[in-house]
Amino acid sequence: MKQGIHPDYRPVVFRDRAGDFAILTRSTRTSDATVEWEDGNTYPVVDVEISSASHPFYTGNARVVDTAGRVERFKRRYNK
Repeated sequence: MKQGIHPDYRPVVFRDRAGDFAILTRSTRTSDATVEWEDGNTYPVVDVEISSASHPFYTGNARVVDTAGRVERFKRRYNK
């Protein structure tokens, strides 16, 4: 690797406020906000809008969209 051209790769906390979920991982993302983690160290925190803790597919709250009505309407309109 060339020296001096890559961003810092360091521990960062990604937090999903909607799902009340946070994970400590490594990333090149930067943030001015910090949070104290369970190990007592302070890490930069990046707030995300959605994660596996709040996504409807993973939580089991997914809505089933009824496409049969749309398909039938399409067939009636364009069926010859």
